[in-house]
Amino acid sequence: MASIFSQIVEGEIPARVVYEDETTFAFLDANPLAPGHTLVIPKEEYERLNDLPDEVASDLYDTLHRLIPVVEDAVDAPASNVAFNNGEAAGQEVPHVHGHIIPRFEDDGGNPIHAIAGSSPDLDDEELDDIAERISANHRT
Repeated sequence: MASIFSQIVEGEIPARVVYEDETTFAFLDANPLAPGHTLVIPKEEYERLNDLPDEVASDLYDTLHRLIPVVEDAVDAPASNVAFNNGEAAGQEVPHVHGHIIPRFEDDGGNPIHAIAGSSPDLDDEELDDIAERISANHRT
């Protein structure tokens, strides 16, 4: 079954669409965390960022890059958080990749990105070196 976001792209579910091109689509979040909270998605359904083909990932980033200042300007926000919940354990509720542009305002009561993961792990230098080595050895080029 198609995700709710695919149904929005197909026009089966109404949304406040703010941008559309050949591969990406953007609309206001139905449950906004701030005025102007916008979701940016690939039109084609992929569950996680890890699943995106390179060209779709590039298109998605290009759309985010283009819309961030537009969204901020539309609501007179001096800043924004831009984030993805990548997988169910990270809080992803809709299994369709979506980036959030969340406008931020002085004294809005929100927190920086470091506040989303709970308490910080206690990692020693050896553990950090091991993690860095595993990432360096296995990244895609």
